[in-house]
Amino acid sequence: MENEKQLYLTTLNPLLIKPERGLPGAVAVIGAGTIGPDIGYYLKSAMPDITLFLVDIDEKPLQKAEKRMAAYAQKAVDKRKMKPEKAAAVLNNIFYTQDYKDLKECDLVIEAATENIPLKQKIFEQIENIVRPDAIITSNTSSIPADRLFTHMQHPERTTVTHFFAPAWRSLPVEVILWEGASQETVDYLFWFFASTGKAPIITGNAICFVLDRIFDNWCNESACLLELATASQIDKVAEEFVFAGPFFVLNMANGNPIIVETNTLQMEEGAHYQPAAILNSVDRWATHRPGSEVDVPDDLRQQIRDRLLGILFSQSFDIIDRGIGTPADLNFGCQVALGFKKGPLDIMRDLGEKEVSRIMARFEKERPGFPQAQASFSDYQAFYRYLLTDELDNVRVITLRRPQAMNALNDDVTGEILDVMQKDENNPDIKGFIITGYGTQAFSAGADIGKFPEMLGDKDASVQYAKDCAKVQLHMDRMAKPVVAALNGLAMGGGLEVAIRCHSLVAVKNAALQFPEIGLGILPGIGGCVVPYRKWPQGAALFHDMIMLGKPIKTQDAADIGMINQLVDNPADLIATAIAEIDRIQDAIPRITEQTVDVPAFEIPEQPMAGKQALSMEAVAITAETVKKGAAASSLEESLEIGYAGFGRIACCEAAKEGISAFLQKRRPTFTK
Repeated sequence: MENEKQLYLTTLNPLLIKPERGLPGAVAVIGAGTIGPDIGYYLKSAMPDITLFLVDIDEKPLQKAEKRMAAYAQKAVDKRKMKPEKAAAVLNNIFYTQDYKDLKECDLVIEAATENIPLKQKIFEQIENIVRPDAIITSNTSSIPADRLFTHMQHPERTTVTHFFAPAWRSLPVEVILWEGASQETVDYLFWFFASTGKAPIITGNAICFVLDRIFDNWCNESACLLELATASQIDKVAEEFVFAGPFFVLNMANGNPIIVETNTLQMEEGAHYQPAAILNSVDRWATHRPGSEVDVPDDLRQQIRDRLLGILFSQSFDIIDRGIGTPADLNFGCQVALGFKKGPLDIMRDLGEKEVSRIMARFEKERPGFPQAQASFSDYQAFYRYLLTDELDNVRVITLRRPQAMNALNDDVTGEILDVMQKDENNPDIKGFIITGYGTQAFSAGADIGKFPEMLGDKDASVQYAKDCAKVQLHMDRMAKPVVAALNGLAMGGGLEVAIRCHSLVAVKNAALQFPEIGLGILPGIGGCVVPYRKWPQGAALFHDMIMLGKPIKTQDAADIGMINQLVDNPADLIATAIAEIDRIQDAIPRITEQTVDVPAFEIPEQPMAGKQALSMEAVAITAETVKKGAAASSLEESLEIGYAGFGRIACCEAAKEGISAFLQKRRPTFTK
């Protein structure tokens, strides 16, 4: 946790920052080659009304960039991911220019030119003499520390490195570099700005290659060093245990050999062991296979390759954490969302166990002397929250679910971490309450991972127990003496909504939405979703019928009208402050779920129940309706919850559940027969 204090001086959740300046009106991207147009497309997609200047010294790349931007927008329209009117706005007000003087009114300038320090310094000198004094200037370098680029500038306090990942218009992470010359205001603004526009920024120290390129470049370089033992295809195949595509396949896609040579040469300042593999200078493309293809790798060779790849991965991970270059959570998160790792390196270590990691590192030290080794105990590298950000504001613990790549979906680890935070602080006199919110502006939580549930289909008792095991956080909140408020920053669906409704109060942005879509999978919300809404807000029974039995979403205004949501806000920036005020309001009178029976109107099952255009299972709807009815009639909350768990177990044994879950896993529309 020490890395967090060193790097995140203001907040861990970027949207808790309230900068003095708002979103920019005009932005410039310098460099129309590989990544510059992609950065520009991201900016215009997130803020269609801004003016964008794309700058290059040559006309030809500018012409290519204009065609590429138009192709991106057309593809988005064709795939129905963007409406034609938005696409038109995205492509409007883009100026492809060779003249730096056009940038004089820009609020933000992002340089994305060649990785050449003198060239970059010359560009920054020209820019600084043209743009306004309050314009922020950044560099999209993957490896060059900020002080080597900006210390010569008149106002380095408004500069830093902002490192994007390909494809920049889609890849979530952006590394924002904390260096001694940048003001905290500049770092905070960029941290907030990227999160506000759909990215997942992480703050890193000002070291060569920062965090994620330090992992990627050494992973690839070590793979090249292994070519004396195996083929590129064999190495890729072994690597596929940990990544979706092996290093040589990725290098072919990115023409990345020169980049590895360049960055590892730079890292040789830290030791000769970082020397780039000589073969990288003599090969243009590698002979490898499509990921997932069969490749013969003898067992002893597989073990040798595996140990070396894990050795370099763990070595760099230890070094990043020990030197405070990045936090364990950001390292784990970034490797998955930027580099294609199936699990974060610290999760791989956890799964292997201390003894096996020690064996791998001892072998790696012998075979590759000089590389960093662990400087702390194994447990020290595991002591962090993998999926949560925790901040304290006005004596309130703010818990942010950070899984933006899965729209903040829940799993056992996420709920276990929420429970851990609450248990640590519920008796802390300095904490008066808790807020649960989601990362970003799209989703509070779009549901829960299916997890092990498919294995339990057809087993009533196991499914009932599964529902109970998933309900630990909700049951704990029911009993808590301190208020918990759900701050809905976007979609709240399925398991995410089941957490939200067990909070003692809900506040939301107006464009949020609430939905239980489980019936479309042939199942029901089994962690209290069938019983709690009726007990907390009985006046909304008709709405809940449609939501639970037919999968209809509830609009936030409708939820507010029945008292389900206590406050609505227009601006996401006001959401957490509103939630804190709500904690103060209910501090001495926390609303509790009634223990009494509740009256609910009968639900008339349609001849063919539908969820939008999806025909539903009559059998599943009937089981859900019966569960709702029995839960409402129960004489205690505990009894009603047990009825909900039992309903989940029962529906897990019907044909609809089997078809619905199978269709979900196969990414097709289910076909229910009864």
